[in-house]
Amino acid sequence: MASTARRTAVLAVSTTAAVSLALTGCARSESQNSAPAGGGPAASAAASQAAGPTCSIDQAGYPKIDPRSAVIGFSQSEKEDNPFRIAETQSIKDQAAKLGIASDHLLTTNAQSDLNKQISDIKSLLDRGAQLLIVAPLNSDGLQPAFDAAKAKKVPVVTIDRKVTSTPCTDYLTFIGSNFVQQGQRAAAEMVRVTGGTGKVAILLGSSGNNVTTDRTQGFKDGIASAKGLSVVAEQTGDFDRSKGQTVMEQLIQSNPDITAVYAENDEMGIGAANALKAAGKQPGKDVKIVSVDGTRNAVQLIANGGYNAVIESNPRFGPLAFQVLTDFEGGKPVAQNVVISDSQYDETNAAQKVADAY
Repeated sequence: MASTARRTAVLAVSTTAAVSLALTGCARSESQNSAPAGGGPAASAAASQAAGPTCSIDQAGYPKIDPRSAVIGFSQSEKEDNPFRIAETQSIKDQAAKLGIASDHLLTTNAQSDLNKQISDIKSLLDRGAQLLIVAPLNSDGLQPAFDAAKAKKVPVVTIDRKVTSTPCTDYLTFIGSNFVQQGQRAAAEMVRVTGGTGKVAILLGSSGNNVTTDRTQGFKDGIASAKGLSVVAEQTGDFDRSKGQTVMEQLIQSNPDITAVYAENDEMGIGAANALKAAGKQPGKDVKIVSVDGTRNAVQLIANGGYNAVIESNPRFGPLAFQVLTDFEGGKPVAQNVVISDSQYDETNAAQKVADAY
């Protein structure tokens, strides 16, 4: 299993329509001043695809609109002070510009991690004339009032990054994102590899209330179950935040000083954990192994420097795929209700060479 997980995962998309892109999108890496970074590969669907439920414009009963001339709304869920959100928003903006969409035809909002605000934001986008919507949901549950408002105005909604519990092709058009269970499984395979299958693991959980945290946790625990020498001795939420991840790790070092490995459900928490370990006189990547999920430039660079062990990518560059799905849908083509993307992977064998692909 470990050798398979070390290869780049190519995941099948549940669709009968071809949605395979090999595009490069610009993104920005995380830094204190959010300085521009080099471009990296856009999120792309697998070339080999499997049949699955689809949605068509005739089936949904929506009017035909050309995305290049339509007013498009993008609802971001969290403040753009971490690499994933920065790159995600920039990818939407970059692809709109590439398609020649006028800047005043792309409306953007940010919910600042507030579910009620995201509902209000989406309704505001509709009131401002949005004819197509791209939504990065804050939580898996709770956005139904916003989806109902979009449905009442016959506005298609593409969701990215986090899957919602509402009904595709009824409440929203499609979901585009990673297989989060498999991300956890791949992280587990790397953890088994870098620890030799023995040790005491702390899990830094993501935010509660969304499928990303649930799935990455399930996948990881399932993945290490066969490694009898590995045990999870602590798990605590760090809310996908670096400073919270550092604080939690500081507490865990005090309560569990014999921790030998950390699984962080995003890079920001993993970097926070590394900072806490260094402050405690431990060597992250050596004394305590660290595996996380995301693919941020800072984490990949830490691998290259020997202070981190492995990162499973979760590609945030959804712009090309999101606009392709909208274009296909409005052009009368059936689109997948669930578009699973391909994610890469970083470890000590490739981090230095692939750091430019990170965001």
